[in-house]
Amino acid sequence: MKNESTIIDVPAESSSAMKGKAPLIGVASGSGGYKRGLSIFDFLLRLAAIIAASVAAGTMFTSDETLPFFTQFLQFEAGYDDLPTYQFFVIAMSIVSGYLVLSLPISVVTIVRPLATAPRLLLLVLDTAALAFNMAAASSAAAISYLAHNGNQNTNWLPICQQFGDFCLKSSGAVVSSFVAVVFFTILVVLSGVALKRH
Repeated sequence: MKNESTIIDVPAESSSAMKGKAPLIGVASGSGGYKRGLSIFDFLLRLAAIIAASVAAGTMFTSDETLPFFTQFLQFEAGYDDLPTYQFFVIAMSIVSGYLVLSLPISVVTIVRPLATAPRLLLLVLDTAALAFNMAAASSAAAISYLAHNGNQNTNWLPICQQFGDFCLKSSGAVVSSFVAVVFFTILVVLSGVALKRH
C-alpha cells in the first residue's frame, strides 16, 4: 500500500487584508521611542506655555496706576479695564491658560501611549485654535501698547506712557509674555504634526 500524503498550502494574508482589520484611528506599528520623547517635550512646553499665558493675564490684570497729583474732585488713573482691548486680552489669556491646564491630561496620555494618534490629532486641532486666539489677543494688545507709547499725531492721540510709566511697563510686559506663549503654541503645533507623520 502506498503512503499518500496531502499538503495544504495556506496563503499568508496580504497587506491589504491586514489593513482592513486595523482600527480607523488606532496605533501604528513601531517602537515609538522618539514619539515618547516628543510627547515628553510636548508636556514640558505646555507647562512653559501655562506660565507665559498666566503671567501675561496676571500682569495685565494688575496693571493699574494712579498719578500722585490729584485734587478732591479729579484723579488721574489708568487701568486695564479702561481699554476694551486690554479687557479682551485678560479674558483671552485666561481662557488660553485654562485650556493649557485642561490639555495636560491628554498630553500625559500621549506619553503613556506614544503611538496613539487620536489624542495627538485632538491636541493638534485644539492647539491650532488656541494659537489663533492667543495671537489675536496679543496682536490687538500690542497695537494699543504702541499707541500708548507713541500716540498718533494724525488723530491727535497723545502718548500716555510719559505720565503712566508703570502702567505702560506692566502692559508691555504682558504683551511680550503673550507673544512668548504664541511661540510655545507654534512649536506645539509643529510637534503634533511631526508626531502624526507616518513612517
